[in-house]
Amino acid sequence: MTVLTTDRLVLRDWTADPADLARIWDIYSRVEITRWLAASGLPLTDPAQAADRLRIWRERHADHGGRYGTWAIEVRDTGRVAGTLILKPLPGADGVTPTDDIEVGWHLHPDSWGHGYATEAARAVLAREFAAGTRQVYAVVSPGNDPSMAVCRRLGMTHLGRRTDWYAGEVLETFVLTAPVTSSSAGSDRR
Repeated sequence: MTVLTTDRLVLRDWTADPADLARIWDIYSRVEITRWLAASGLPLTDPAQAADRLRIWRERHADHGGRYGTWAIEVRDTGRVAGTLILKPLPGADGVTPTDDIEVGWHLHPDSWGHGYATEAARAVLAREFAAGTRQVYAVVSPGNDPSMAVCRRLGMTHLGRRTDWYAGEVLETFVLTAPVTSSSAGSDRR
């Protein structure tokens, strides 16, 4: 299912199609990607694990009604999946229980780095989330992951420093973007 589109991209659900499973394997078996992720079971060590990863994502978002997800970022011109975009409630102190804080994140295959795909996909999903009423969205980045921090800055996110609020206290560079104030949301104080 297509979640949203941009000029160059289609954000859609990952599927059990062999091409999608092969791309999940190709992304999440790479140390240059997974070294920044504290997810259990990564890097993948067997192509069959791609189906398990897809199952985990589907279970995580089963009750979210399409608002949150772990989606494929597909390049319109080529049909190739560049990577993954994530929008979900951040897990709290126990590393599992969702908080009210929303996270945006991205994992792109190295063959898709440097094209602005993460920024474009994240910008679109952030606009959708703010239109749904969310006031702020966080990005949490492993210290040293300079390319992801650069995406945060391109999105206009404010760096809050290193925090341990989520993911069972993992130390993470934390960025936040607050919803833009519009005339309808600003209210009026005329008397």
